[in-house]
Amino acid sequence: MSDKAMAERALALLDLTDLSENADEAGTLALCRRATAGPVTVAAICIWPHFIGTARTAFATAEVVPRIATVVNFPAGGTDIATVAAETQAALAAGADEIDLVLPWRALLAGDMATAQAMVVRIKVLCVGKRLKVILETGEYPDLDAVRAASDLAIAAGADFIKTSTGKTANSASPEAARTMLDVLKASGRPVGLKPSGGIRSLSDASLYLGLADEIMGPGWARPETFRFGASGLHQVLVDVITGSAGGTKTGGTY
Repeated sequence: MSDKAMAERALALLDLTDLSENADEAGTLALCRRATAGPVTVAAICIWPHFIGTARTAFATAEVVPRIATVVNFPAGGTDIATVAAETQAALAAGADEIDLVLPWRALLAGDMATAQAMVVRIKVLCVGKRLKVILETGEYPDLDAVRAASDLAIAAGADFIKTSTGKTANSASPEAARTMLDVLKASGRPVGLKPSGGIRSLSDASLYLGLADEIMGPGWARPETFRFGASGLHQVLVDVITGSAGGTKTGGTY
């Protein structure tokens, strides 16, 4: 596959993200314009809950509308279930299409699987007709056995996607974690997707993760319903490759 074709493939799978601390309404509007103005419309945008209404208004006249994803229990993953449920209900009422939920991964690593499972089950119940992505925060795990256990738990509890990272810790997505998660997905037999996120900043990064998906799940598996990239700067990199403006190695984002 040519670099241009690979970039087009990756761009269609992108959750264009702004979860920066200085995010504002003007930035959200700019993000929405970028999401639809490129050579390929992205799969979704991922924004803070209080900007959902802004994005919904911005997309009102778009011919192709990306899905609107937002985050709950984010970024630390330590909020109580009742509060996270209220956050989720408010986000869905505002117009969110997808919920990216941080798994209570510290509880899980401490042996409290019940709390982690209860969180996913509770939020899944609220996401009727909506997509639930569960963020494992794999870069903070001690080993791949823990990644496997978290993946198994999230899938069994009802996750529609499992996602590597919040992008807010020192270590984010890794090929090793992604491979482990894909292995669990394949073994589960359920139609669950994968979202590598955090630190994916070049065409070669994107190609690596898509190659893993093709190898493990088959070449036709990775599509917007089953595979996403979570990134901010990757968008411009891919656009530059498609338009012939650059070689696909720079980045203008931090996620």
